[in-house]
Amino acid sequence: MKIITCNIRCFGADDGADNWIHRKDYCAQTIRAQTPDLIGFQEVWRQQFDDLLPLFPEYAHYALADEAQTLHPMNTIFYRRDAFDLVSQGGYWLSPTPHVAGSWGWDSACVRLAAWVRLTDKAGREFRFVNTHLDHVGQQARENQARIINEDATAYPEDYPQFLTGDMNCAFSNPAIQTFVDGGWQDTYAQIHGADDPGDTFHGFKGPDFEGNPGKIDWVFSRGPGRTTSAEIIRDHDQGRYPSDHYFVTAEVEL
Repeated sequence: MKIITCNIRCFGADDGADNWIHRKDYCAQTIRAQTPDLIGFQEVWRQQFDDLLPLFPEYAHYALADEAQTLHPMNTIFYRRDAFDLVSQGGYWLSPTPHVAGSWGWDSACVRLAAWVRLTDKAGREFRFVNTHLDHVGQQARENQARIINEDATAYPEDYPQFLTGDMNCAFSNPAIQTFVDGGWQDTYAQIHGADDPGDTFHGFKGPDFEGNPGKIDWVFSRGPGRTTSAEIIRDHDQGRYPSDHYFVTAEVEL
């Protein structure tokens, strides 16, 4: 099955010609061209969610609003209706009080959370798919947010397949990523291409002209017995116009 992680850049950003209303169809086209079975979206505002639903009619979905009084399903999961059956779904906040909606802590600049679904494929094999977005400012927050995701994952046996997507706002050398690795998560991209950083996945709508150096900050992790067969960074553009300010990242895995 194919997994893709997609930070689609929030609706409320002041991006001029790159605002969501100008790129939503191309964004959906780029994702659909990958024929994913599982999609982990980040930065989804309600307006984007409403746009995506009719563009992906063959997908079921699950998401949580990030705060108690908002309508933004920030970390939305899509999964193919014809490929999977839902077992359970849920989520939690990446804070010292994970059960409290809209909670945050440490040096986090934003409310952060994780959504998950448990699914079975048509052969009856069960697995879990988690989607998240770590904080973009607070290093202490990122490390603790990764720790909470690890603690949640350990509720399941070591031989239970789990997959984790997200914009982690940090590259491999960051201690937050090492927290994931120490917690048993494996980078699917590195399993295919090796551990060297492949370059920026955030590019600010500039593609190769982007002058920052954040490295690969968008991730598809696996935990348990799943086997990665391919992985790719999607750098598609239409004459220099990009579907998002991040490249999307894919992995094909076998249970």
